[in-house]
Amino acid sequence: MGTNSSGCLGTGDAQSIIDPRCVSVLSGKKIESLSCGSGPHVVIITSDGEVYSWGHNAYSQLGNGSTNQALIPCQVSTNLVNKKVVSVACGSHHSMVSTSDGELYAWGYNNSGQVGSGSTANQPIPRRVTSCLQNKIVVGIACGQMSSMAIVDNGEVYAWGYNGNGQLGLGSSGNQPTPCRIATLQGIRVEQVVCGYAHTLALTDEGVMYAWGANSYGQLGTGNKSNQAYPVQVCVDRERIVEIAACHSSHTSAAKSQSGQVFMWGQCRGQAVISPHLTHFSCTDDVFACFSTPAIMWRLLSVEPDDHLTVAESLKKEFDNPETSDLKFLVDEKYIHVHKVLLQIRCEHFRSFLHDSNEDVIEMNQFSYPVFRAFLEYLYTDNISISPEDAIGLLELATLYRENRLKQLCQQSIKQGICEENAVVLLSAAVKYDAQDLEDFCFRFCINHMTMVTQTDAFANMDNDLLKIFINKASKAGAFKN
Repeated sequence: MGTNSSGCLGTGDAQSIIDPRCVSVLSGKKIESLSCGSGPHVVIITSDGEVYSWGHNAYSQLGNGSTNQALIPCQVSTNLVNKKVVSVACGSHHSMVSTSDGELYAWGYNNSGQVGSGSTANQPIPRRVTSCLQNKIVVGIACGQMSSMAIVDNGEVYAWGYNGNGQLGLGSSGNQPTPCRIATLQGIRVEQVVCGYAHTLALTDEGVMYAWGANSYGQLGTGNKSNQAYPVQVCVDRERIVEIAACHSSHTSAAKSQSGQVFMWGQCRGQAVISPHLTHFSCTDDVFACFSTPAIMWRLLSVEPDDHLTVAESLKKEFDNPETSDLKFLVDEKYIHVHKVLLQIRCEHFRSFLHDSNEDVIEMNQFSYPVFRAFLEYLYTDNISISPEDAIGLLELATLYRENRLKQLCQQSIKQGICEENAVVLLSAAVKYDAQDLEDFCFRFCINHMTMVTQTDAFANMDNDLLKIFINKASKAGAFKN
């Protein structure tokens, strides 16, 4: 619903409407992601990996080979046949998608090289972005107004397109017609990148945020209004950041911390906020709904009806419900109420453990209450809610019970809680429980914070065998070079 410029509503005509109308072409398709340009044009991807586009098309940003606007969603298939598309990003008048096998395709307006083809000719159909990305696996994409960003699986960031404000982070202001690695971020593993109108934010696996590009509204959060051609670290009240947000249509930035606090900065209702400002919001979406100009969201919002519970939601609701449970675990003198059949369905360990058991109460002394409760809740929800400290105990349980997905979730939780004081303890736990990904992460963290880590009590008391391994790996990583 709303204004229907260039047929951007996809309803089949150019009539603006104030009541919601079904976009019939997409009925029955589960929409996974959506992005829109300034024309506006709209590009969506479905759960099946299909791409549909409609709206403004003066620069071939719909990818259908023409420059005619589209009043209804049409599938974009050229060069994408047999490809499962998993993410989409739109700039002002160009579009990008990435596939499940890590390939990147772009099309549309290319006056500054934002399509990454090596020229400045507009691209009428999806074209694979190669150059430096030829043998790379792309895992994340973002678009500014006329710039493009990609993250590859080793955490490197590549940039191309318009660079008049330094938004590519390459240290210059010259446009870049093909992807170029941001060398300043060497050795830093980036997990998320987002673009504003002419600025860029990046989030690392250690919860550290970097910003670069235009800064006339304070959108970099550096405390001033000076543009930055290189990535600079942005500190947010000593908080670990878990999500960053920006939209190519505005100069607003937002971030969410591990403790759930939401910060905003940049152009907020016309005012220039030059440092991250703590809000009362619980999600970054509210920042764009209430303070961004225009009020365009940075990601697709999905609203579920309140009166219907999915199977997953119903199971989650029944966890630790004494009214429906038929089994209680007694842990640290506290009861946890569960359902035998669900435990047997979800966990191989319980399938054999409870097979011939008629007990109504089972005492558990091997694990603490927070750890065992988190494990049981995971069987109901597929997620964990536990402190990074207790996650070590849960990692031990996951290893013992051979719950590999739970093991991965534990590693993610532990990563979020790493600091100089506990890095060695977490590294030791990763080695003990054969968590290779976590071990590599903890080792990198120790190398990046070597001075502080080596002054901790944990390092002084490190197991001799582990110390030898640590020193050897640190030496190979160049930690002791003059």
